[in-house]
Amino acid sequence: MLAKEIKPGVIVVNEGSPCLIEGVHVQSPSARGGATLYKFRARNLVTKQKVDITLKGTDNLVDADFEKRAVSLMYVDPDSAHLLDAENYNQYSLPIADVQQELNYVTEGLEGMLALIYNDECVGLQLPPTVLLKITQCDPAVKGNSATSRNKPAKLETGLELQVPEYLKEGETIKVDTRTCEFLGRA
Repeated sequence: MLAKEIKPGVIVVNEGSPCLIEGVHVQSPSARGGATLYKFRARNLVTKQKVDITLKGTDNLVDADFEKRAVSLMYVDPDSAHLLDAENYNQYSLPIADVQQELNYVTEGLEGMLALIYNDECVGLQLPPTVLLKITQCDPAVKGNSATSRNKPAKLETGLELQVPEYLKEGETIKVDTRTCEFLGRA
Protein backbone atom coordinates (compact mmCIF):
# COMPACT_ATOMS: atom_id res chain seq x y z
CA MET A 1 0.00 0.00 0.00
CA LEU A 2 1.44 3.39 -0.98
CA ALA A 3 2.13 5.84 1.85
CA LYS A 4 -0.23 8.43 0.34
CA GLU A 5 -3.10 5.90 0.49
CA ILE A 6 -2.70 5.01 4.19
CA LYS A 7 -5.43 6.43 6.46
CA PRO A 8 -6.01 6.24 10.24
CA GLY A 9 -7.44 2.87 11.29
CA VAL A 10 -5.48 0.87 8.70
CA ILE A 11 -3.29 -1.98 9.95
CA VAL A 12 0.10 -2.37 8.26
CA VAL A 13 3.28 -4.38 8.86
CA ASN A 14 6.24 -2.29 10.07
CA GLU A 15 9.52 -4.05 10.91
CA GLY A 16 7.77 -7.42 11.04
CA SER A 17 5.02 -6.40 13.48
CA PRO A 18 1.42 -5.33 12.84
CA CYS A 19 0.80 -1.64 13.56
CA LEU A 20 -2.49 0.23 13.76
CA ILE A 21 -2.20 3.70 12.18
CA GLU A 22 -3.61 6.24 14.67
CA GLY A 23 -2.64 9.53 13.03
CA VAL A 24 -1.25 10.94 9.78
CA HIS A 25 0.67 14.18 9.27
CA VAL A 26 1.61 15.31 5.77
CA GLN A 27 4.69 17.50 5.41
CA SER A 28 4.84 19.31 2.07
CA PRO A 29 8.19 20.04 0.45
CA SER A 30 9.68 23.48 0.98
CA ALA A 31 12.03 23.36 -2.00
CA ARG A 32 11.81 22.37 -5.64
CA GLY A 33 12.19 18.69 -6.17
CA GLY A 34 11.53 17.91 -2.52
CA ALA A 35 9.40 14.86 -1.78
CA THR A 36 6.26 15.04 0.32
CA LEU A 37 6.78 13.23 3.62
CA TYR A 38 4.06 11.26 5.37
CA LYS A 39 4.53 10.91 9.12
CA PHE A 40 2.43 8.22 10.76
CA ARG A 41 1.76 7.71 14.46
CA ALA A 42 1.05 4.02 14.95
CA ARG A 43 0.64 1.52 17.77
CA ASN A 44 2.37 -1.83 17.60
CA LEU A 45 -0.44 -4.30 18.28
CA VAL A 46 1.84 -6.97 19.75
CA THR A 47 3.97 -4.86 22.12
CA LYS A 48 1.39 -2.01 22.53
CA GLN A 49 4.17 0.61 22.06
CA LYS A 50 3.74 3.75 19.99
CA VAL A 51 5.75 3.87 16.79
CA ASP A 52 6.58 6.81 14.50
CA ILE A 53 6.91 5.96 10.81
CA THR A 54 8.13 8.45 8.18
CA LEU A 55 7.76 7.64 4.48
CA LYS A 56 7.87 9.38 1.09
CA GLY A 57 4.64 9.35 -0.92
CA THR A 58 5.87 6.59 -3.22
CA ASP A 59 7.15 4.27 -0.45
CA ASN A 60 5.18 1.14 0.40
CA LEU A 61 4.00 -0.60 3.55
CA VAL A 62 2.54 -4.09 3.44
CA ASP A 63 -1.04 -4.63 4.60
CA ALA A 64 -1.12 -6.83 7.69
CA ASP A 65 -2.73 -10.25 7.35
CA PHE A 66 -5.39 -9.27 9.83
CA GLU A 67 -8.89 -10.34 10.49
CA LYS A 68 -11.51 -8.24 12.23
CA ARG A 69 -14.26 -10.24 13.92
CA ALA A 70 -17.45 -8.93 15.50
CA VAL A 71 -17.41 -9.69 19.22
CA SER A 72 -19.34 -8.97 22.38
CA LEU A 73 -18.08 -8.68 25.94
CA MET A 74 -18.87 -11.76 28.02
CA TYR A 75 -17.32 -10.76 31.35
CA VAL A 76 -14.30 -9.11 32.95
CA ASP A 77 -12.28 -10.72 35.73
CA PRO A 78 -9.34 -9.10 37.60
CA ASP A 79 -6.83 -10.38 35.01
CA SER A 80 -8.62 -10.51 31.65
CA ALA A 81 -11.51 -9.32 29.52
CA HIS A 82 -13.30 -12.23 27.86
CA LEU A 83 -14.92 -11.77 24.44
CA LEU A 84 -17.28 -13.95 22.41
CA ASP A 85 -17.13 -14.13 18.61
CA ALA A 86 -20.57 -13.33 17.17
CA GLU A 87 -20.29 -15.79 14.25
CA ASN A 88 -18.51 -18.96 15.37
CA TYR A 89 -18.73 -18.48 19.17
CA ASN A 90 -14.96 -18.67 19.73
CA GLN A 91 -13.85 -17.12 22.99
CA TYR A 92 -10.94 -14.67 23.21
CA SER A 93 -9.19 -13.30 26.28
CA LEU A 94 -7.21 -10.08 26.45
CA PRO A 95 -5.13 -8.91 29.43
CA ILE A 96 -7.02 -6.21 31.33
CA ALA A 97 -4.02 -3.84 31.09
CA ASP A 98 -4.16 -3.96 27.28
CA VAL A 99 -7.86 -3.03 27.02
CA GLN A 100 -8.38 -0.85 30.11
CA GLN A 101 -8.97 2.29 28.04
CA GLU A 102 -11.43 0.56 25.67
CA LEU A 103 -13.45 -0.87 28.58
CA ASN A 104 -14.43 2.71 29.54
CA TYR A 105 -16.78 2.68 26.53
CA VAL A 106 -18.04 -0.91 26.52
CA THR A 107 -21.56 -1.60 27.74
CA GLU A 108 -23.72 -4.71 27.59
CA GLY A 109 -24.95 -5.26 24.04
CA LEU A 110 -22.54 -2.78 22.39
CA GLU A 111 -22.66 -3.31 18.62
CA GLY A 112 -19.78 -2.65 16.24
CA MET A 113 -17.01 -3.87 18.55
CA LEU A 114 -14.31 -5.80 16.65
CA ALA A 115 -11.56 -8.14 17.82
CA LEU A 116 -8.28 -7.82 15.91
CA ILE A 117 -7.06 -11.34 15.08
CA TYR A 118 -3.43 -11.82 14.00
CA ASN A 119 -2.03 -15.33 13.45
CA ASP A 120 -5.18 -16.83 15.06
CA GLU A 121 -4.60 -14.83 18.25
CA CYS A 122 -6.62 -11.85 19.50
CA VAL A 123 -4.21 -8.92 19.91
CA GLY A 124 -6.56 -5.98 20.29
CA LEU A 125 -10.02 -4.50 20.39
CA GLN A 126 -11.47 -1.91 18.03
CA LEU A 127 -14.47 0.14 19.13
CA PRO A 128 -17.05 1.93 17.01
CA PRO A 129 -16.28 5.67 16.56
CA THR A 130 -19.15 6.69 18.87
CA VAL A 131 -21.06 5.02 21.70
CA LEU A 132 -24.16 5.87 23.71
CA LEU A 133 -23.66 6.08 27.47
CA LYS A 134 -25.97 7.06 30.33
CA ILE A 135 -25.02 9.78 32.85
CA THR A 136 -25.12 8.29 36.36
CA GLN A 137 -23.81 11.22 38.37
CA CYS A 138 -23.45 14.96 37.77
CA ASP A 139 -24.13 18.23 39.55
CA PRO A 140 -27.43 19.99 38.85
CA ALA A 141 -27.40 23.03 36.58
CA VAL A 142 -27.21 26.44 38.28
CA LYS A 143 -30.02 28.74 37.20
CA GLY A 144 -28.87 31.90 35.51
CA ASN A 145 -25.58 30.54 34.19
CA SER A 146 -26.81 30.10 30.64
CA ALA A 147 -25.28 33.24 29.08
CA THR A 148 -22.12 31.33 28.25
CA SER A 149 -21.65 27.67 27.52
CA ARG A 150 -20.20 26.09 30.62
CA ASN A 151 -19.19 22.52 31.23
CA LYS A 152 -19.35 20.34 34.30
CA PRO A 153 -17.91 16.92 35.14
CA ALA A 154 -20.19 13.92 34.72
CA LYS A 155 -19.71 10.26 35.59
CA LEU A 156 -21.06 7.74 33.09
CA GLU A 157 -22.39 4.21 33.55
CA THR A 158 -18.99 2.62 32.74
CA GLY A 159 -17.15 4.77 35.29
CA LEU A 160 -15.76 7.14 32.65
CA GLU A 161 -15.68 10.82 33.65
CA LEU A 162 -15.84 13.65 31.12
CA GLN A 163 -16.97 17.24 30.72
CA VAL A 164 -20.56 17.77 29.53
CA PRO A 165 -22.65 20.92 28.99
CA GLU A 166 -24.28 22.31 32.11
CA TYR A 167 -27.86 21.68 30.94
CA LEU A 168 -27.56 17.87 31.08
CA LYS A 169 -29.02 15.90 34.01
CA GLU A 170 -28.54 12.48 35.57
CA GLY A 171 -30.23 9.66 33.66
CA GLU A 172 -29.79 11.23 30.21
CA THR A 173 -28.07 9.28 27.46
CA ILE A 174 -25.29 11.00 25.54
CA LYS A 175 -23.13 10.24 22.50
CA VAL A 176 -19.38 10.01 23.24
CA ASP A 177 -16.47 9.91 20.77
CA THR A 178 -14.35 6.83 21.59
CA ARG A 179 -11.22 8.26 19.93
CA THR A 180 -11.08 11.59 21.77
CA CYS A 181 -13.30 10.97 24.84
CA GLU A 182 -15.42 14.02 24.03
CA PHE A 183 -19.13 14.71 24.44
CA LEU A 184 -20.80 14.85 21.01
CA GLY A 185 -24.46 15.41 21.86
CA ARG A 186 -27.61 13.97 23.33
CA ALA A 187 -28.72 10.58 22.06
